[in-house]
Amino acid sequence: MIHLKRQDFEELDHIFRINLINSCSGFKSANLIGTKSNDGTPNVAVFSSVTHLGSNPPLLGIIFRPVTDVPRNTYENIKETGQFTINHIDASIIQDAHHTSAKYPKEVSEFNTTELEEEYKNGWHAPFVKNAPIQMALTYCEEYEIKANNTIQLIGEIKDLFIRPELLEDDGFINLSKGKIVAINGLDGYTIPKLKERIAYQRPKNKINLKR
Repeated sequence: MIHLKRQDFEELDHIFRINLINSCSGFKSANLIGTKSNDGTPNVAVFSSVTHLGSNPPLLGIIFRPVTDVPRNTYENIKETGQFTINHIDASIIQDAHHTSAKYPKEVSEFNTTELEEEYKNGWHAPFVKNAPIQMALTYCEEYEIKANNTIQLIGEIKDLFIRPELLEDDGFINLSKGKIVAINGLDGYTIPKLKERIAYQRPKNKINLKR
């Protein structure tokens, strides 16, 4: 095993350290967040920090760097309008999805610099990504400052959920493998996980044999 202590991190090459720490936590979700400014300019950007926070109400969290660092078009649009969408990335759009990480000026829409297409439904202000296997419409709830690294956790509530029918199992489980939905390893490693098995809800055993 390679052993790195906390003090060793400061001696590492900058890019090496970023890749190391971004990938050591494991696979992350790969999503495109769609927003639109009040003046009508759409934006779409790839995120790997979307996390489940609760089912009732249905809440998701996203980590943002503060706007004071560099322009954060997605964050600014969410704060302006209170609306955004989260769209899963599948194998067919990996290249275009990753290109949305390029830092364009706010007046330039990533929908115009890639083959990704906007889709609007249910009167939602923010654009969905057309043909994404799972699409969610969310509203802004609240946010928290994480002082340890000067980031923001933004909380959104799911208002509409669109799922390809073949992905939804009878018990409500969404089988992402059937849609070739992508996960991210680190910052730029894309993989397509394959479901191995589902395991039933676990309860304590009647007889416990403690290992010594």
